[in-house]
Amino acid sequence: MLADLAFAQDATSIQASLEALLARQRSAFFADPNPRAEQRRAWLKALRRLLVDEQEAIIAAISQDFGNRSADETRMAEIMPSVLGIHYASKHLKHWMKPSKRAVGLPFQPAATRVLYQPLGVVGVIVPWNYPLFLAIGPLVGALAAGNRVMIKMSESTPVFSQLLKELLARVFPEDLVAVVTGEVDVGVAFSKLPFDHLLFTGATSVGKHVMRAAAEHLTPVTLELGGKSPALISAEVPMQHAAERIAWGKTLNAGQTCIAPDYVLVPEGRRDEFVEQYRIAVQRFFPALRDNPDYTAIINGRQQQRLEGYLRDAEAQGARVVPLFPESQGRRLAHSLLLDTRDDMKVMQEEIFGPLLPVLTYRELSEALDYINQRPRPLALYYFGYDRAAQEEVLENTRSGGVCLNDTLLHVAQDDAPFGGVGASGMGHYHGHEGFKTFSTARTVFSKQRFNAARLIYPPYGKLLQKLVYRLFIR
Repeated sequence: MLADLAFAQDATSIQASLEALLARQRSAFFADPNPRAEQRRAWLKALRRLLVDEQEAIIAAISQDFGNRSADETRMAEIMPSVLGIHYASKHLKHWMKPSKRAVGLPFQPAATRVLYQPLGVVGVIVPWNYPLFLAIGPLVGALAAGNRVMIKMSESTPVFSQLLKELLARVFPEDLVAVVTGEVDVGVAFSKLPFDHLLFTGATSVGKHVMRAAAEHLTPVTLELGGKSPALISAEVPMQHAAERIAWGKTLNAGQTCIAPDYVLVPEGRRDEFVEQYRIAVQRFFPALRDNPDYTAIINGRQQQRLEGYLRDAEAQGARVVPLFPESQGRRLAHSLLLDTRDDMKVMQEEIFGPLLPVLTYRELSEALDYINQRPRPLALYYFGYDRAAQEEVLENTRSGGVCLNDTLLHVAQDDAPFGGVGASGMGHYHGHEGFKTFSTARTVFSKQRFNAARLIYPPYGKLLQKLVYRLFIR
């Protein structure tokens, strides 16, 4: 089949196969460019039923790719939000599709203006390895709700699940509606060069630059969901147990392999030891033992583990103090560790960590912590822990990030009635819920008039009395 490119022989054949698949989807789109709400809801219903029925196979395949992925984490962080997102889109779809009436200014009367939300055409989705189901299904739901055809490029780091998802989606969708593309990095490069009507990429900032550059060749609109170093800021007054436990949950989920995981913590100067102790208690309560613990997710592959271990060696060599929370790692179950006394030139402070390592920094005044955050690229998420409302507003007003949680972590991404996206180095554009529908739609303004045309009164030749009167009335 055209979507199976794992064994393509060279760049030319890969590109030709992808272009043929895109042409099939585009032809199918033009044959039905405005699917009715009932058809779109039928697509979403079939997708929801598939995910519910096949959840055990999904859990097993993702765990096989990871070397161990907690079954509960897959249910909680991938299957459940995917199903809830489908429910939400199905419930609100008819309302989203309704044309919106807009006001017409007095000088342009009599007339009417409305905005139609119409499908773009063929949407491309590039999926990372860390949440391979949720980060494929989320964009797919938005694109199908908006009436599009969809091509999905899965990560080469999750070959078992990628193949499973391809087979599952082929059961309920023809290939000219939804197609899953597998293959190595060369397939991903060719995929990003296709002239999609919209391209959504989730992944590393460095790769996002290449994707945007490739899309620019065809002026393809892009949504980039990147990452960066999301800070967790702890106030001077919040109970440390509350903050440490919630940060620990956000950091240990999927072994820290989450684009919005807390990447470093800022704690008041006199509360660092208190945080370390409360954090250790929380993590060891979540995971009483590391060895053979099915709840503790492994690092996706050896290359990523070597990268993380390299961060540790670099930090220790430059004087950082590593506080391991378990006696030792077990294979790719990398022991969770805190890092104290880090410096900004260490790799662990330069790169997105994407693993179970957490630097702990200190600050004296809140303004100092905010300055530290603002001097760095804008993160995908920001977490503030403190119950004082005035301080919360100060943090919100004086920082910029893709999203924010006050007194929690991660959960803003699961809110279907709110946009999700980055800003600056952490990405551009939004999706989820209504924002996803709008991202994958073209908002088409329709200005309409009937027989009477008042505008002819200001047609040339210019200098007439009525034209001068119009200027006096409306240019003031």
